[in-house]
Amino acid sequence: QVQLTESGGGSVQAGNSLKLSCSFSGRPFSEYTMGWFRQAPGDNRQFVAGIDETNSLTIYRASVEGRFIISRDNAKNTVYLQMNSLKPEDAAAYYCGATKQWRLVKVQSKYEAWGQGTQVTVFS
Repeated sequence: QVQLTESGGGSVQAGNSLKLSCSFSGRPFSEYTMGWFRQAPGDNRQFVAGIDETNSLTIYRASVEGRFIISRDNAKNTVYLQMNSLKPEDAAAYYCGATKQWRLVKVQSKYEAWGQGTQVTVFS
C-alpha cells in the first residue's frame, strides 16, 4: 500500500518561502498523480496543487497560482511544493495525497493515501 511522508513545514515571515517535500513508497510512484491539500483550523481541507504521473500537467487553486510550484522527481519518489511569497492566509497543515485519477485530482475522496501532514505557519 502507498505510504506518504511530508516534511519541510515551519514558521516563516510573510513574503518568505518554504519548500515542502512528500516521500512516496509502497507502489510504483510513476503510476500516481500527486496532490497537495491544506487545512486550517475550523476549515475544510482544500485542494492546493496537483501534478500528473508523467510530470507533464500541473494545476493550482487560484489563490496560489503564480506563487506555488508543484514538481516531482520520479527517480526519488518525491513530490515537492515550493511556496513563495507566503501570506498569513496560507497558514495551515499541508497534506500530500496519491491518486490514479488525474481528471479528479481536486477530489479528496478519489485519493488512495494521505500523509500525516506538515504544519506551515506564516506570521506578519
